[in-house]
Amino acid sequence: MSSGVVALPFIDSRPPLWASGYGQDEYGYFAEFSVSTGPRYWESVTQRMRWIPPGTFLMGAALGETPSFDPELQHQVTLSRGYWLADTACSQELWTAVMGENPSLLTSLLKGDLRPVVQVSFNDVAWFLDQLAKLVQGLYPALPTEAQWEYACRAGTTTPFSFGNTITSEQVNFDGYFPYGTSPISEYRGGTMDVNALLPNPWGLHQMHGNVWEWCTDWHAAYSSQPQVDPTGPAEGSERVIRGGSWNSVARDVRSACRHWDRSVEWEINVGFRLLSSVQSDSPGK
Repeated sequence: MSSGVVALPFIDSRPPLWASGYGQDEYGYFAEFSVSTGPRYWESVTQRMRWIPPGTFLMGAALGETPSFDPELQHQVTLSRGYWLADTACSQELWTAVMGENPSLLTSLLKGDLRPVVQVSFNDVAWFLDQLAKLVQGLYPALPTEAQWEYACRAGTTTPFSFGNTITSEQVNFDGYFPYGTSPISEYRGGTMDVNALLPNPWGLHQMHGNVWEWCTDWHAAYSSQPQVDPTGPAEGSERVIRGGSWNSVARDVRSACRHWDRSVEWEINVGFRLLSSVQSDSPGK
């Protein structure tokens, strides 16, 4: 598995066309885009995107992990191209800036500009991405594939969580009354947190574990045991994959390898998403 972020130059020293800001920090390269919320330039919502380099990793659960909803057969996956991934789940303020309304429940446990948007189906998210593409020139927004999601979640790690073999509520927003392995019981918050409230994983991505499940593009199906290159899942199916677990998940279900699914037309109070921008000629190369 890749050990960390690979330092890659911007092509011709230029940021992506969609970037309103960009740079490099201890986690790697980042770029940001903004969506206007008013007539003045400072009235906008900004989303930071992290550059995820290409690489090869072991997808699925290692021997000894406790599986969740279905077999998590470990297999080798190679992602041949890098991509930009949002450093947080989509917030309610970003959704509202694009769509003009907030679908999330009007409750203090789930409502808040910086909390993840919930109550959005896969089909709702597809419409959001179409609208976002019209607002931000050069951005090619999409959802990650299941493989892209897990690769980014692991961030070069092989343990059940990107933080190690166990977690606590200081690291992950989950139901701390049901810990994993030797972890002690910890806090159960009973609702979402701000999308950037907790420390990120080694690649600068916040709350890949817990807070909200995140939609992926793949139709749900059993894994193949054979090595895969840029897998995208089956061509059709009845349910889409969701990953990461949520604020009301037990620790076992927020592991990097855990997978679940939902119908494209359904929404839940614990399901959101994290957007990806596909690689174009203005992005870092391989």
